[in-house]
Amino acid sequence: MSFERFNIENMQGYTPGEQPGGGDIIKLNTNENPFPASAEVATSLKAIQIDSLRTYPPSLADSFRATAARLHQVSPANIIPTNGGDELLRLAITTFVDTDDTIAITQPSYSLYPVLANVQACNLVEIPLHTDWTMPDDFCSQLEAAGAKMVILVNPHAPTGSLLSTDYLAQLAKEFSGVLVVDEAYVDFIDPAIGYNSVPLINSQDNILILRTLSKGYSLAGLRFGYGIGAESLVYPMLYKTRDAYNTDFISQQLATAALNSIDYAKQNWQKIRLTRTRLIASLNELGLPTLPSQSNFVLCQIPDAIGAENLYQLLKQRHILVRYFDQDRLRDKLRISVGTDKDIAVLVAALKEILAREAEILEEQIS
Repeated sequence: MSFERFNIENMQGYTPGEQPGGGDIIKLNTNENPFPASAEVATSLKAIQIDSLRTYPPSLADSFRATAARLHQVSPANIIPTNGGDELLRLAITTFVDTDDTIAITQPSYSLYPVLANVQACNLVEIPLHTDWTMPDDFCSQLEAAGAKMVILVNPHAPTGSLLSTDYLAQLAKEFSGVLVVDEAYVDFIDPAIGYNSVPLINSQDNILILRTLSKGYSLAGLRFGYGIGAESLVYPMLYKTRDAYNTDFISQQLATAALNSIDYAKQNWQKIRLTRTRLIASLNELGLPTLPSQSNFVLCQIPDAIGAENLYQLLKQRHILVRYFDQDRLRDKLRISVGTDKDIAVLVAALKEILAREAEILEEQIS
């Protein structure tokens, strides 16, 4: 006998990227930062006393909120700390979307969004991107026609790495009658020359909620710490009503605060990743694997039918190199590759050259 709610029993859960236990793996499948967290984070961790864990942590993570507010030039009232960015998504849906309401996303997008919609037992509308991965011209009209209460956009986009401008987001928020959640998990890897900064939009649009995480840019995926930025009218009900009382622990609050206070170190790593990303894209294109420009710490490349994306994924895995294959419409002929260290990428490119050369020989033998 099952005691699950009907919608839970009939849904598919989220499938995370592989997390192998061994150390002999080049891991380019889950968009983790290849560099360690800052020395300040390490110092903060060493300074934690065991007696500090005897009592409950500050419920509102006040020190972190003050630090994040200074960084983004907003008020602490505009900041909500969460257990990873995923908790912010769940909180936003729980707070602003009723059962049988509608959430809209693009197709493709982050595969957790449909799972969270199913958990809430609300409707999900997936609006396809154009073949060049740009937004439909009538995107907002489609949102309104669907009666969407919320739209979630990952920006830079996953899995393509493309970027929507702040002007576009501002116009969409102005025209849309629901809540616009901008998932900026990969924002730190945007080329600074673009001048992207969506945070000031919360001053003019009270329906924008921005998601930030320390998992990618600050090398703290194992910590599970994120936060939201929005108008106080959006943040308040999540912070004081629907959030768990102690949703972030004492250790994570200390380390997350130290990470934001050492942003100069993080910026150096972001630049290294951008430079490696440029070289990776060039190498993949030279190998005949067309790769989109990216503003994230990953790239999406197309795999020729002659070898097949799933087959190439498996061949790389045999060499202890993990990349991400998605068994989804529009993505089955593509692989997503995280930007690792220069050494990681050199090994990857060398492996790809060998595999592609061998596959070409096999194909030629079959033809002859």
